[in-house]
Amino acid sequence: MRLLKFVIKRKVFITLLVIFIIFLGSYAFLNLDRELTPVVDLNGASIEVDAGDLTAVDVENDITTPLEQALQKVDGISNMESTTYMGGSFIQTYFKDDYDKDLVRELETVVHSFKNNSAAIKKVDVSRDGSGTKYGFILDISGGDMSEMSKFALNVLKPRMEQLPEVQDVTFSGIKDDRINIAFEREKLLEQGVKVTQAVDIMKQMNRESTVGKLFDDDATFLRWNTKLTNVDDIKNIQIPSPSGNVLLDDIAKVSMNDAHDNTTNVWKNGQKDFILVQIGGAPETTQIELAESVRHALDDIRDDDLVNAFTMNEIVAHGDFVNDSMYSVTKNIAIGGINAVLVLLLFLRNFRATVIIGVSIPTSILLTMVSMWIGGYSLNMLTLVGLGLGIGMMVDSSIVVLESIYKKKEQGLADYEAAIQGTSGVANAIIASVLTTIAVFLPIGLIGGETGKFMIIFSVVVAITLISSVFIAFTFIPALAEKFMKMRKQKEKRRESGGLGLYRNMLTWIIAKKARSFFIIALFLLAFVSSLFLVPKIPMNILPDVFNRYTEISVALENGTTDDEKQAIAKSMHQKLKPMKDVKANYIIDQGNTLTSVIKMTSGDEIYYNQKEVTDNILKGLRSLQGNHPIRSVHRAISGSSGYPVQITIRGEDFDKLKTIAKDMVTKTETIDGVVEASHSMEATSTMQEILLNEDELEKYGINKLEMKSWLEQFLLGDCIGEIDGEYGREIPMHVSWKDVKGTKESLLNLDAPGHSDKKLSAFMELQEVNVPKEIYHINGERSISIFADIDGRDLGAVNRDVQNMVEGYNIDAGYSVSLGGELEEQQDLMKDTFLVLAIAVFLVYLVMAVQFNHFGQPLIVMSTIPVTIIGVILGMFMTQMELNIMSAMGLIMLVGIVLNNAILLIHRINQLLSAGHSLQDSIINAGQDRIRPIFMTTLTTVGGMIPLAMASGMSADYQAPLATVIISGLLFSTFITLFLIPAIYRLFSRT
Repeated sequence: MRLLKFVIKRKVFITLLVIFIIFLGSYAFLNLDRELTPVVDLNGASIEVDAGDLTAVDVENDITTPLEQALQKVDGISNMESTTYMGGSFIQTYFKDDYDKDLVRELETVVHSFKNNSAAIKKVDVSRDGSGTKYGFILDISGGDMSEMSKFALNVLKPRMEQLPEVQDVTFSGIKDDRINIAFEREKLLEQGVKVTQAVDIMKQMNRESTVGKLFDDDATFLRWNTKLTNVDDIKNIQIPSPSGNVLLDDIAKVSMNDAHDNTTNVWKNGQKDFILVQIGGAPETTQIELAESVRHALDDIRDDDLVNAFTMNEIVAHGDFVNDSMYSVTKNIAIGGINAVLVLLLFLRNFRATVIIGVSIPTSILLTMVSMWIGGYSLNMLTLVGLGLGIGMMVDSSIVVLESIYKKKEQGLADYEAAIQGTSGVANAIIASVLTTIAVFLPIGLIGGETGKFMIIFSVVVAITLISSVFIAFTFIPALAEKFMKMRKQKEKRRESGGLGLYRNMLTWIIAKKARSFFIIALFLLAFVSSLFLVPKIPMNILPDVFNRYTEISVALENGTTDDEKQAIAKSMHQKLKPMKDVKANYIIDQGNTLTSVIKMTSGDEIYYNQKEVTDNILKGLRSLQGNHPIRSVHRAISGSSGYPVQITIRGEDFDKLKTIAKDMVTKTETIDGVVEASHSMEATSTMQEILLNEDELEKYGINKLEMKSWLEQFLLGDCIGEIDGEYGREIPMHVSWKDVKGTKESLLNLDAPGHSDKKLSAFMELQEVNVPKEIYHINGERSISIFADIDGRDLGAVNRDVQNMVEGYNIDAGYSVSLGGELEEQQDLMKDTFLVLAIAVFLVYLVMAVQFNHFGQPLIVMSTIPVTIIGVILGMFMTQMELNIMSAMGLIMLVGIVLNNAILLIHRINQLLSAGHSLQDSIINAGQDRIRPIFMTTLTTVGGMIPLAMASGMSADYQAPLATVIISGLLFSTFITLFLIPAIYRLFSRT
């Protein structure tokens, strides 16, 4: 009370404080970073191992399994998943929640130590999982000669971009590159008496620079050796020792510089390869907006310098635009929501000055929130802005309740000062309880695991900051300004309120007149709740909504070992499918090994025929139709917010044959589920190899050593890269060795003369047997597993999830083997479990806050009875709009728990006040309803008014805003009827008064 009196009497102080908040908030707003999504470090790291030409089985035995065993000893790793394939292994580690910050460094130490002890490993890469976008700006260079465009990219574009402080990385795909071919001639080697292995070793030694020692003169000086090769002539003039003296490499091999354009990363634009794809990544502290502005300015300078001739540079995507569009979209919706809230106030209070007070409090609360975000190190991104947009409607609730209470006291004839004191203090406890219950809902958000949880913590913190800021304004700025500035017109207000209040009073009087009627109202709401549950299966379900506007990326997973010719054919077929589709403006296909990633730009403005979801579904359907004619394993969205395939079932066990048998049966059962398409399992993808079977008797008879035979075979199959030389523009040109005019076929190999025995062919000492080996081998925590993959079509993920889960739970499996859900289904199940856990803990915390506030065990239960019945409105809203139930709508549901209780707390708090003043139970309930109906409608409609623009949003971030806003609007509107009728009925039925 003393603090309140101080605030009202010290209006100069409050005015200066508000001015300070406005200036500091404006500064904070201008200096907050702007991003599409917040950049967070995720609890995991990935390890990629390059093992040359080793088969998947060899990689598993020699690398994956022993490396997993070493990693399992690292404290802080909770789970591991690995995929082993021909030539490499990929291990994904997941950290415990309380992991040490130096865990990634420890992983790097373990992995590099393992590499140093394994000759089979060519290269390893350890990278921390994060949510940031690696390349924020993508363009193409097209329409000209490939040689000229390549020179421009390397000599002009790359240096200009790398000079920018905002740019960290510039990569090219499809650029015309060169390589040096060294083709040895077998006859000349035999003539000179030189072994090919000897020549290769000398070439490697010559292409080197090193310190050979130290000179001790006046000053100690290191002696540097440098015989690095710089051009083709240097290679040709390498001297190779022979029995008759040194010979030049040019005498025993053909050395040439060849066009290696087809050997670089494959990229296609609208089915053609005559262009260069440029991907530009930003520096660590650079925002996407800053990167886009800097790159565009540099590109304009290049054009102004007349360096672009006979070709064009075309921007494909700039993530900074998505950020700007998102900022504009959400900011516009926040402004509209604020205007709606002010109009609601004007409609109810019919007092312009009161509306001005609230209208000024809204931007003040927002700017105070900006200050808190700036101090806390948060950025303006899609999540924080949606949280702020949600807070617009909620942040005026406290101010409305305080202002309406002061308004009512003035209506009753109290002096301005007394009206401000009594009006504010009379609702202070209720407001504090309401805000605490709302904030309590967000405390367990951190229990949501994985990537989703990290994002939701940021979202909930911003909402909590918004609410705390609004309470501060409600208890300082509102009473100080309302005391003198708000003027009354009592008589008109009374006449205007009599009609609606009279109808509500009569209905409420009828309900609480008899306990049987109160019980009837309760039973009616419970029946509606049970009936609404039957609509849940008809609501679409997903995990994360779309992020980007009129842009998508599609991953086409290929069979392992797909050749370049097959990829070329797939790319052409993809273009033929995409070209006639409406709303597809351009498509780019990037070869990423076993995956072709299709980057698709959609039409905008007046050229839009279908919404983004329909376009994406048509694209997926069209590309999936190619699977029957091409080695395509799966087609799925690359930016759907989840990893892998929509449907994934994991089977664990040790025996491959048994796993394969179970997997085949599971695939058959999975294909019978409606909506599941293209089911397959990971062991279906096998490759054929020729296994060498030696005739040991013949080898022993002719005195041929096995290692000698192996070495000779390796020489025959010569075809490796033995190093690089420094080329123009900082390029490294690879050197490849091979045999001239020798084809490494099965027949040519077996028809070769045996080493040291020209009268015998190799076929006398060995034969080749074709065997099938798995292309990929999966491990989960070191245990072998097989994954069943499938896409979905025609049904939402939630509906498919229920059917797949029932199938898995009813499947009989042998001891020692297990089957479980994976992929998006597992993510969705985990998300639902986490959400229900968070909801349960939030409900308990809400009860705890209210029990302390009311000092009563039973009354909080009356308030909380609104929670299950509020879900009726949520289900009806989601069903009628067919809005997806995803992480954002789940967040809306959790938040709704706190929001819907506010009105009930206000009502019960008023009933208790009247009972304490000596009124009867029925009079207390009726009068409390009359006293609180106006602030209840005002707070509800201002929140709904703030949410409507988000629910009806289009463009960037619409799919994030709409599900959350729809849940809150539908639930809150329904909860208003619950508060006005159900709460009085429950209070009447269970009250002992």
